[in-house]
Order: sequence, then structure tokens, then C-alpha cells
Amino acid sequence: MDEREFLSERFEEQRSRLRAVAYRMLGSTSEADDALQDAWLRVSRADTSEVENLGGWLTTVVARVCLNMLQARAHRREEPLDVRVPDPIISPESGVDPEREAVLADSVGLALLVVLETLTPAERLAFVLHDMFAVPFEEIAPMIERTPTAARQLASRARRRVRGQAPEPDPDASRQREVVSAFFAAAHDGDFDALVSVLHPDVVLRADGGLTRARQTVVLTGARTVAGQALTFGRLSPFARPALVNGAAGVVVVVQGRPVSVMGFTVAAGKIVAIDVLSDPERLGKLDLSVLDG
Repeated sequence: MDEREFLSERFEEQRSRLRAVAYRMLGSTSEADDALQDAWLRVSRADTSEVENLGGWLTTVVARVCLNMLQARAHRREEPLDVRVPDPIISPESGVDPEREAVLADSVGLALLVVLETLTPAERLAFVLHDMFAVPFEEIAPMIERTPTAARQLASRARRRVRGQAPEPDPDASRQREVVSAFFAAAHDGDFDALVSVLHPDVVLRADGGLTRARQTVVLTGARTVAGQALTFGRLSPFARPALVNGAAGVVVVVQGRPVSVMGFTVAAGKIVAIDVLSDPERLGKLDLSVLDG
């Protein structure tokens, strides 16, 4: 076996983990796949004779590619959108399939990914690699051209923001679904008080309509404000198909076979603390909803 074949086998062995790194870094399944392809091109041309920890080195290569992509994204982004909801990972309620489970390991909820979108590229890399993949700051620092101490500070700053804006979800999936079902029942009935009762007082609703529906890109906070908006969801409730969205209770709204929106819910202590909605028609059109059939 020559070196290229050896590297190819090791890369395939690590692919699920590397894709999980890329998804957390980029919040996009298609960009994560692009990052892995770019990383493999770099790996296949590299001299690995002095690499002691191949898995760690591959993670570093993928992370560097993702950092470049994040920086390029920041430079070209001109749209003044208030929020960007990352690509959701959709699974049937019966459970997450093995491929998606690898990407979602360590409970990377949609709300968490939305918060990661607000970090600088350097903060995101430091937090994702250290807190989610246990990469030492000594290895992170050279990627962002900082000292290990500075890398630690970046991760700490990111961690505070995540803890403040992405609450830990209830681990009981059936309890999550019960609360989400109560939300839609109240919306369908137009019961404002019942809606308020299932929402946390500080609930946040983040909706991403994309560039073509920029007016639908909003951030709302507070139970009564969100409940007022949620009443408009009542007409969609007959078309809401229960699903797991990034491993948590959610729905896909499908009208005449076409996805209209994906809604991810974060439920904690029996209340909805966050609702993240993707209604960008361009991105919805790329989703594979076949997992919901059968």
C-alpha cells in the first residue's frame, strides 16, 4: 500500500468526525462537504512522514479550510440579515440514522448553531475545536495566529455567549414533543393564553427567510410577542409534519409536497425557550425530505 492509499483509508475512517467538525464550523451541510473535498486535496499532496497523530492532523487541516471559508463568507456577505439559521439536519421521529447521528454527536442543536453564527471566525474555531472536540489550545493557536492564552480567551468569550443564548435542551424527547404539540394545538385554536403558557417568558423566535424573503427574517423576544406571531402559524398547523430537527423536536411544514419552513424548538423545563425557523425557499429546496417518508 502506497502513502496515498494509506491516507485515503485513514481519511475515510475519520470522515464522519471530520464532517461533524466542518458542520459545526460552517452550519451548512453542503459547505461541510465542500470543505472535506478541499481538505482531502490538501491531504493527498502533503508529506505526512513526520505526522505523529494523523487524526488530530486531519482535524487541523479541515479546521483551517473551514476558517478560510468563514473568513471569505464574512468578507462577501453584504446582506444586512438579522439572523442566519444554519442548515437543519432533519430525521424522522423514530430516530436519527447513523450518518446524521455522527454529525449531531454531542447534541449540536439548531439554537446552538444559530448562536455560533454570531461569533467571529476565530471565536468559532476556538470554541468548536476545544469545547466540542477537545483540541488543545496549543494546537488551535497557530491556526488563528494567536497565542494559546489568546485562543483560550476567545473560546471563553464564545462560551459565555453560547451559555447565555443557547440554553441546554430537555433530554427527554417525548417531553419535548408534548410541549411542541401543545404549542401547535394552541396556535391552531387561536388560544393566546395557552400559547403564552408553553413559552418561556424570555423565549426567542429567530426566522430566516433568506434574501428573497428578507422581510421574513426577524428576531422576536418575549412570550407575549412570540405568541402574537405564533397565532399566524395556526393556518400552517395542518401541514406541519413532526420530525427531529438536529436531534430535537421540530416540524417540517409541507404544502402540496413542497417544504415551506423547518421549525426547530428548544424545550427546557417544560417551556419553549427558542424557536428557530428556516423559510428560505432556495435552501429549503435543497433539503432531502425523503427521510420523513416511510
